[in-house]
Amino acid sequence: MSSATPTTNHDEIRRWAEENNGKPACVKGTGKGKDPGILRLDFDEKEENLEPIDWDTWFDWFEKNELALLKSDDSRFNKLVSRKH
Repeated sequence: MSSATPTTNHDEIRRWAEENNGKPACVKGTGKGKDPGILRLDFDEKEENLEPIDWDTWFDWFEKNELALLKSDDSRFNKLVSRKH
């Protein structure tokens, strides 16, 4: 069984996502104004409820929401979690 490791390093997150064909996205309809809402990473099979955003916007809100990415090095498992816990 693989384990997930947390990271807040932007370069590491982007590199991991792109190595797994992931792109920055947000869940449609969850944002207001400039806030994109719920952040996600979108992989090969595009999900209709996800909307692409650029990396700068994704990381800007990643920081504003004090998130960390739990990721697995041997699968696409990932989860955005609060840094506070």
